[in-house]
Amino acid sequence: MTGVEPLLRELAPTVLGVLVRRTGDFSTCEDAVQEALIAAAAQWPVEGVPANPTGWLVTVAARRRTELWRSETARRRREEAVAAAGPAPEPVSGVDDTLTLLMLCCHPALTRTSQVALTLRAVGGLSTAEIARALLVPEATVAQRISRAKASIRRAGARFTPPPDAERADRLAAVCAVLYLVFNEGYTASSGPDLQRAELTGEAIRLARQLHAAAPGDGEVTGLLALMLLTDARRPARTGPGGALVPLAEQDRDRWDAALIAEGTGLLAATLPTAPLGPYLLQAAIAAVHDEAPTAEDTDWPQILALYDLLAAVAPGPMVTLNRLVALAMVRGPATGLAELAAAEADPALAGHHRVAAVRAHLLERAGAADAAREHYRLAAERTLSEPERRYLAGRATGAGPAAGPPPPRGG
Repeated sequence: MTGVEPLLRELAPTVLGVLVRRTGDFSTCEDAVQEALIAAAAQWPVEGVPANPTGWLVTVAARRRTELWRSETARRRREEAVAAAGPAPEPVSGVDDTLTLLMLCCHPALTRTSQVALTLRAVGGLSTAEIARALLVPEATVAQRISRAKASIRRAGARFTPPPDAERADRLAAVCAVLYLVFNEGYTASSGPDLQRAELTGEAIRLARQLHAAAPGDGEVTGLLALMLLTDARRPARTGPGGALVPLAEQDRDRWDAALIAEGTGLLAATLPTAPLGPYLLQAAIAAVHDEAPTAEDTDWPQILALYDLLAAVAPGPMVTLNRLVALAMVRGPATGLAELAAAEADPALAGHHRVAAVRAHLLERAGAADAAREHYRLAAERTLSEPERRYLAGRATGAGPAAGPPPPRGG
């Protein structure tokens, strides 16, 4: 990551919000902002960050939008009038339009998968490849979804305003799904040299706080924020010298952020007694059980397994299945976990996934099958695109030794 990329990721939704508020044209503005970000990434490291980086991006994106509109013959007259008028003279608004953008990207004209993909691109700042890995689908599929989503928003005549009350619940659910994926990509990067990307987790938490402020009575919004806080609290202890991955069982719990844990458990205590049990509340409860254990040996695995059983009933999914298998093995032994893993990997979403090989290696290691465990650690290391995970798994393959605890979870 270059020095300007965190700033560009932070400014992208603000710039897009300014242009969409001015023009109402989401699709062309999103393309223009992407090109402005590319220009900034090339120029700023050489020429320096301008005194007003937001204004610079707005100006460049507005000009690029003019060029894009000129290329459309059917709109040439309208564009010539806009171009003749020059750039909009009003200063950049200090209003944070990020949540309005989130709601726009989650327009009901889009499918849920398209809502998630578009929002991750336009507001979350993830690349198409990162979105594909987060959604466990091919990159070409994500690119098509984003293109079609922008076209659907244009055809639907969506306006840059908060959604009607009747659509609010569905939009909130889609926004929560987006922020959850952004946080996961930041907490355990799906590829690259770093295990975690603090700028993504920080942005996801910032947006989740805003969402909670706007909908304090929504149990799942509260659960999502609590989950992020309770999970991010462990971040300081997740890496060792040189960025090496440190599994949960070996982390120095004195390095966990006690303030975040207290805030997350406080949100849960205030919400669990009255809110319906949804996937984010249940995952937050699981995270709280881990965080409240003084040592790894004190972890209440039966309670975690019970919570995963509820989660599998409420929101089944491949990562839930794998994480539940680890909890099951901790309670009933590795043989039970291995038997269920054999059936679980028939899910196409798990075919060839490095987490399957990592979980199998961990269970074989706990069962005393060291040679087989090393082979599957090696296989998992070959499949992952994360360099810290690859180093960790390769290390286990060359000298498994005593079981070091469950492999790092993703999305749970």
